[in-house]
Amino acid sequence: MKHRYIFSSLTRISDLEQSDFEVKHLPREQWETGDYIAGQVLDTSGCLHHIELPNGRMAEVSEGDYVIGVFGQRAATLEAVGDWRAMASDNRFDMMTSAGLFGKITSRSNYLPNVMSLTYQGHVVSGASTKRRMADYVLPAKSNTFNIPVVLMIGTSMSAGKTTSARVIIRLLKQAGLKVAGAKLTGAGRYRDALSLADAGADHIFDFMDIGLPSTVCDPEQFRPLLRQLLNRIADTQVDVLVAEAGASPLEPYNGSIAVEELAPWVRCTVLCASDPYAVAGVITAFETQPDIIAGGAANTSAGIELVEKLTQLKALNLQDKNTIPDLKQILSRRLRFDI
Repeated sequence: MKHRYIFSSLTRISDLEQSDFEVKHLPREQWETGDYIAGQVLDTSGCLHHIELPNGRMAEVSEGDYVIGVFGQRAATLEAVGDWRAMASDNRFDMMTSAGLFGKITSRSNYLPNVMSLTYQGHVVSGASTKRRMADYVLPAKSNTFNIPVVLMIGTSMSAGKTTSARVIIRLLKQAGLKVAGAKLTGAGRYRDALSLADAGADHIFDFMDIGLPSTVCDPEQFRPLLRQLLNRIADTQVDVLVAEAGASPLEPYNGSIAVEELAPWVRCTVLCASDPYAVAGVITAFETQPDIIAGGAANTSAGIELVEKLTQLKALNLQDKNTIPDLKQILSRRLRFDI
């Protein structure tokens, strides 16, 4: 019986929707992170039951549907932790992100609704029973050097305001007539954030899925050369500025510290988005970084701004307040050496 498959956004770099493939059970010792997997949806009652499609649209799925996603890991401080290697012998797993990141959740916040469970139907294979992996679809870079000024967005945690702040900055850079790339360099698979950078006006958008990673929870020495390859892909676009986001915080298992280290020679402006004023002081101390701007939740009110500046003696701005735009333009102009 031929099944209809729903393709998650982690398949967006592939040609699976347009190609013929089979789904085949493979022995456990052949399973790897980045493998394309078919799962059948189990009971969806009382849980999150939407998936993100390759174009970024959210689609509702039902019990019995077949979804194509990818084996990977997640290590979110505020939501869920999981790994496909934690799957039991019953071959059941969870939709760890709506983008189709497949694995078994081992720790979950009480504030996160139940997620969808699926059962392993097999690996996506083609040709001579060759399993298909995200890495099969990574495009090579033409450039071999990266030399673009960077506005770097880092945070004290996930949901600290990095993407929101990046959108504000991209709009200002575009209004100044600059050609801009937006990139989410670390995190767990979701297309939503990268698409929102395009909505803000970015001429080109990238994320770690473009280098074949379902998330950046991986060995740092695996991530480093792939990140360099991604930066060279960005260099191919010949943009004037890159607005780059390191998802979560640099101290979490997503290799944000590697991204910050690799970008360091080109970073002209660093924006630290924080959930609260004390988190700002913690990240500055732990990561030994000196950001140009503090933004995010810690700067939502005048009380938060005053406390940040008292604790750190650094400039804090509520970037969603239009009255802060002149200050933001001044900082960007000085740091990037463009007329913003």
